[in-house]
Amino acid sequence: MITREELQGQWTQLKGQIRERWGEISDDELQQAQGNTEQLMGLLEKKTGESRRQLEQFVQGAVKNGQNFLGNAGQTVREYAQTAAHAAGKGLGSIESGIESGMQEAHKMVASRPLESITTAFGVGLLAGVVVTLLLRSDRA
Repeated sequence: MITREELQGQWTQLKGQIRERWGEISDDELQQAQGNTEQLMGLLEKKTGESRRQLEQFVQGAVKNGQNFLGNAGQTVREYAQTAAHAAGKGLGSIESGIESGMQEAHKMVASRPLESITTAFGVGLLAGVVVTLLLRSDRA
């Protein structure tokens, strides 16, 4: 027979399957039997007229199917996580490669045109200084 822990662990799914098979059983009745195998079996026997053996087989099958479903869902989540991690790793490698390539190009540019590189760096620095000064003055006003 199904244990109390199994019943509680699969209660939501089991309750749905019971309501699907025997619509005349109310949610309130199921709520009273929640977590108690004996109360659930008694309720099902009383409401359905089926034998205890048939009902136990149904409940055990429903719980087993629920456990299989959860196991399969867990495996699917693990597979998606592995795929995402692999894709992220490939993306990070691509970004690192792009940054390294850009740095090499910058080094080549500075080496081939040092005077223009210094002039450009000076101009950018001067422009940044003017912008910062204007921003600081506008905060004081």
